[in-house]
Amino acid sequence: MTEGALTAAYLASSILFILALGGLSNQETARRGNVYGIIGMAIALVATIAGAHVASYGVVAVCMLIGAVIGITVAARVQMTAMPELVAILHSFVGMAAVLVGFASYLDPSVNFEGVEKTIHEVEIYLGVLIGAVTFTGSVIAFGKLSGRITSKPLALPARHWLNLGLGLACIVLGVQFVGAQGHAAGAVPLIIMTLIAFVFGAHMVMAIGGADMPVVISMLNSYSGWAAAATGFMLSNDLLIVTGALVGSSGAILSYIMCRAMNRKFLAVIAGGFGTGGGTVVSAGEVDQGEVVSISAEETAELLRGAKSVVIVPGYGMAVAQAQHVISEITKKLRERGVNVRFAIHPVAGRMPGHMNVLLAEAKVPYDIVLEMDEVNHDLPHTDLVLVIGANDIVNPDALEDPNSPIAGMPVLEVWKAATVVVMKRSMATGYAGVQNPLFFKENTRMLFGDAKASVDAISASV
Repeated sequence: MTEGALTAAYLASSILFILALGGLSNQETARRGNVYGIIGMAIALVATIAGAHVASYGVVAVCMLIGAVIGITVAARVQMTAMPELVAILHSFVGMAAVLVGFASYLDPSVNFEGVEKTIHEVEIYLGVLIGAVTFTGSVIAFGKLSGRITSKPLALPARHWLNLGLGLACIVLGVQFVGAQGHAAGAVPLIIMTLIAFVFGAHMVMAIGGADMPVVISMLNSYSGWAAAATGFMLSNDLLIVTGALVGSSGAILSYIMCRAMNRKFLAVIAGGFGTGGGTVVSAGEVDQGEVVSISAEETAELLRGAKSVVIVPGYGMAVAQAQHVISEITKKLRERGVNVRFAIHPVAGRMPGHMNVLLAEAKVPYDIVLEMDEVNHDLPHTDLVLVIGANDIVNPDALEDPNSPIAGMPVLEVWKAATVVVMKRSMATGYAGVQNPLFFKENTRMLFGDAKASVDAISASV
């Protein structure tokens, strides 16, 4: 393939990737967005393989076959509830790829830049390896936290901020030594030391972030992986990698900002960590008595649903764990056939990654037009007969608006307590990932349906 044809193919792929991002911004166009992305990646792969830089088609074919088999196998086996950790571990692959490409590019004897070009190329290599190393270990730790292999409780080391500052300054000093080094042997030492420091920094950064901030961590690592890919593109003089990496990096950064705003958190505060505990703890007896909890049965909940004219369902991570979305979809269908106005209210940080609840509901074939964002439904909650909260906690906590001393004060939440009746489905009275009690459970119009979400919704569906 000629250089002009390769450039044209890369341009077409870039346009398709932009269209893919545009499609993924809306549930109704998400499938089309995925198709655009697939076509764009197929064109990019074919064009790259047909380019003049590829000399051994046998090696490329074997590597692609191995990768395709692993990818298909993992995609076929992964549960929708495990999507957050899958996304995290895939980010780590991008980070490690940037590290390996950086070292390979630096040690490549055929690359002989001089003067300013040499300095620019070495800066590209250094930044690519630095971002890639941070992304790799950070993503591995995120995978461990999301999959339960590592506790979600934040690791708060003494003087951890000074430790991070020291690691950052060390990377800057090593960068100056690397760029000014004469010969590959002299430059390899600071590059290797920096890589090890970046590995430690990435791991420590995510270890210090609590479970309540994990949605932000996912989008943040997504951004890091994009910038790592862009840096790799500069190293390889590959325009498509630069464009694609910039698209992923910038969109991930914007998503991180949206997530932080949805949690009333500053991005630097998330990076600093310390917010959110493990999977929730039972409130100690020493805390203020907020009143009595009123329990309800599945049959009584079904009776309330049958008698309601308007119902709002708020899904949370508990629904994902119980894999109750399909039964919820069946209940929704039955209620709508009876003329009940059923809608879903989605908080931006519900679940363990951005869009987690939307993906689960789409999998269960819940109509897109009844799945609403928090800002679209909050104003209508005072006119709602019944709100059904399934496995959600912090995102429906009134203290975010009513208690200025609460750890989640100022966080925008779904104001479900304004509805006529609220039924909260939970396993126990344990707190959410923010580690704070929820006064919603003790309000006069709240009923608690304890037990496994899947078993509860099965019983409700049978009664409805």
